[in-house]
Amino acid sequence: MMKKSRLLLLASALATVFAAAHANAAEGVVASVKPVHSLVAAVMQGIGEPQLLVKGAGSPHTYTMRPSEAGTLEEAKVVFWVGPGLETFLEKPLESLAGDAMTVELSEVPGLTLLEPREGGAFEAHAHDEDDDHEEHAAEEDHHEEHGEMHDEEGEEHEDHAHEEADMHLWLDPENARAMVRRIADALSQADPDNKTAYEENVAALDARFDTLIAETNEKLAAVRGKPFVVFHDAYQYFERRFDIPATGSITVNPDVQPGARRIGEIHDKIAELDAACVFSEPQFEPKVVQVVAEGTGARSGVLDPLGADIEDGPELYFTLIDNMTTALADCLSGGE
Repeated sequence: MMKKSRLLLLASALATVFAAAHANAAEGVVASVKPVHSLVAAVMQGIGEPQLLVKGAGSPHTYTMRPSEAGTLEEAKVVFWVGPGLETFLEKPLESLAGDAMTVELSEVPGLTLLEPREGGAFEAHAHDEDDDHEEHAAEEDHHEEHGEMHDEEGEEHEDHAHEEADMHLWLDPENARAMVRRIADALSQADPDNKTAYEENVAALDARFDTLIAETNEKLAAVRGKPFVVFHDAYQYFERRFDIPATGSITVNPDVQPGARRIGEIHDKIAELDAACVFSEPQFEPKVVQVVAEGTGARSGVLDPLGADIEDGPELYFTLIDNMTTALADCLSGGE
């Protein structure tokens, strides 16, 4: 009986040590924004959970870290971010991290398709507002996703430092997310070699999920391809290109600043000019703003969320984000039929 009790105690102690080893392996892994956090969490599933810096509906363009978040970053062992073109607030703090901390800039991952920002034609570079809208204009001048031409049809990859000029919403192409996941697993395996096999198994499972996600998204969008739509913030060309559903144009409104009265009038005229079936805003905008700009144009309104602001953090967020965007496009462009 005593021998059995000792064996049970030993088994319990070993389980505790094993659990602690897994927990310690996950400590110090930090991700910048929700989509990146989701991909890291998916690679770490069953091993640990990464910490997220920009929570909720926070914008990486205008974010200011709290002291607690700065402390989390200072203690980080591995940090995953897209790059200075998106998370501007991280550039200097990452430069001052301890020498043994690993920072992984995901916009530099080999195998990515990087697209140049769009501009010209129906894609405006920024709003030209009068004095009554000067705050919005100033904010947009500081905005790091200036909008430009879509990349050539072959989708050339950028060379050294070209990522600094790329549209940084690169996770909205699931093939890019797939490449990012592989780099995330490599970095985690380097920092935590004891769990290398577990990371690789998670990547294999994610590969299958990306295949399913791409196939299902193509199927859901098949009936609405070719229908014109306009977006407030030109953040979606990676998704548009992957699934052959291009936007007609963008209104180029900074999603962190509500447009003034003059700008609303300009937006209304733009939607009418482009004969859009739908106009898509983002969660930061009041529904009334969308209704006002679409009124009298015949365009229906919808919401696209490139960051997953209202989705629960974790490994499922990325897949839910893409599915939500697909559903929003399909429902609006089909007229809710």
